[in-house]
Amino acid sequence: MNRRNFVKNAGLTAFGAATINGNSLKAVEQGKIIHHAARAKNIIFMHMVGAPSQVDLFDHKPMLNKYAGKPLPESVTKEQKFAFISNTATAYPSPWKFKQHGESGAIVSEPLPHFSKIVDDVAIVRSMHTDEFNHGAGELFMHTGFGRLGRPGFGAWVNYALGSENENLPSYAVLSSGSGTAAGNNLWRTGFLPSKFQGVKLRNGKDPVLYLKDPQGMTRQNRRKMVDALAKLNQLQYRQDQDEDIMTRTAQFQMAYRMQNSVPEAMDISRESEATLKMYGIKNNESGFAKNCLLARRMVESGVRFVQLFDGDWDHHGEIEKLLPKKCGQIDQPMSALIQDLKQRGLLDETLVIWGGEFGRTPMAQGVGGRDHHNSAFTMWLAGGGIKGGVNLGVTDDFGFAPVQDGVHIHDLHATALHLLGIDHERLTYRYLGRDFRLTDVHGKVVRKAII
Repeated sequence: MNRRNFVKNAGLTAFGAATINGNSLKAVEQGKIIHHAARAKNIIFMHMVGAPSQVDLFDHKPMLNKYAGKPLPESVTKEQKFAFISNTATAYPSPWKFKQHGESGAIVSEPLPHFSKIVDDVAIVRSMHTDEFNHGAGELFMHTGFGRLGRPGFGAWVNYALGSENENLPSYAVLSSGSGTAAGNNLWRTGFLPSKFQGVKLRNGKDPVLYLKDPQGMTRQNRRKMVDALAKLNQLQYRQDQDEDIMTRTAQFQMAYRMQNSVPEAMDISRESEATLKMYGIKNNESGFAKNCLLARRMVESGVRFVQLFDGDWDHHGEIEKLLPKKCGQIDQPMSALIQDLKQRGLLDETLVIWGGEFGRTPMAQGVGGRDHHNSAFTMWLAGGGIKGGVNLGVTDDFGFAPVQDGVHIHDLHATALHLLGIDHERLTYRYLGRDFRLTDVHGKVVRKAII
C-alpha cells in the first residue's frame, strides 16, 4: 500500500499526513518554530544587486596607494579566481577619503554622509566571504545558501518557521528598484518547501499585485461566494487525496481576497507626514529605493515577517568614480532614515535590518576605473533585532583582499539571523528526497561578537 492510500484509508488528518511526510508539524500546521527566546520578530533585507565596492565605502586600505599601478604580491592573489581580470591586475586605490565617525570610530568614506551619522546603531562586518563570484550564483548563495537553483529562499525558510503576524498581508514581501536581479524570482521562491511560503512581489503604483482587482461586473459579495465555494470543493478533494497542495491553493485564494483591500492600503503612503517623506528623501510619491524603504517600515509595522528590498545597478566594472556616488546618492539617505524611523517608533529592537551585496569588488582595477567581482572579502552591515550597535567586526589584509580576523561566511550570516529570530539553524530542517535540508546546509555558526 502506498503512502497516499494509507493516509486516505486510515482517515488521517493533515496533522497525520505531516507526520508521515517527516516535516515539522509546528511549521506546517501552526507556522511557528521557536527554539529559544527571540530578539527579533521581523527582518528587512536590503540587497544591493551587483555588489557595492567595499574598498571604496567601508574598508579603507592606504597600502593600495603604495601599489597603485602595480600587481599585488603574488602571495596575496595566488590561486584566486576572478570573473574578468587576471591575478596580475594592478592595484586601484580608492579615490575617496575615509573618516572615523561616531563614538564607535567606524571608518566610512565620503559617498555615505547620512550613513556616517548612524554608525553607532549598526554593526559593520568587513570580513564577509562567499563561495560564488558571478552574479546569478552569488545571489542564489546569498538568499538560499546554495549557488544553484532549487533551494528555498531565506525569507521562505523564515516564513515556513514563523508564519505571519497579519493574516491580511503576505508574510514575505518583495520590493525592487533598479534593473533587477540576475537570478530573478528564484531568490524568493520556496524550492522544495510548500509554495504557500514563497515571497509576494509588490509593485509600486495602482496595482501592487497583478490581477488582484475584481473584473468589471464582479461585486465583493459575489467574489466572496466564489472563494467560499472553491474552498468547499477543495476540501472535498483534499479528503479524497490528502494532498497538501490542495489546501495551500485554498489558503492562497483566501489570502488574495483579503489582499484586495489590505495591500493597496499598506502601499499607500499618502497619510505619511511631510517630515517623514522628507526624512526618506521621497519627492512627489516617486517610486524607487527611498519609497521602498518607507514601505518596508510600514510593512513590519503591520506584521509582515520578512521584507526583501532589491536595488539594482551596483555592478561597476567601469566608471566607478561616476557611478558609485550616483548609486550612493540614491540609497544613503533612505537606508539611514529607515534605521532612524524604526528606532523612533520603537520598532528597531524587534526588527533585524541587513544590508549588502552578493559579494564585493576587487582591490585591483578592471580596465579604466572599474573593479571586478570579488568573493574573498566584502562588507555588510546589520542593525536592530539583537545586533550590537557600534560594532566594527572583522579585519582584512593590507589590501582588503581576504579576511585575517573574524571571517564571516554567508552560512554564518544566516545562522545568526535565524538565532536572533529564536531559531536554531541546525534544527530548522525539511525532509526532501530522503534527506533533511536546512538553510545553512551542514555549515554555519552564530556570530556572537555581533549580537547583544
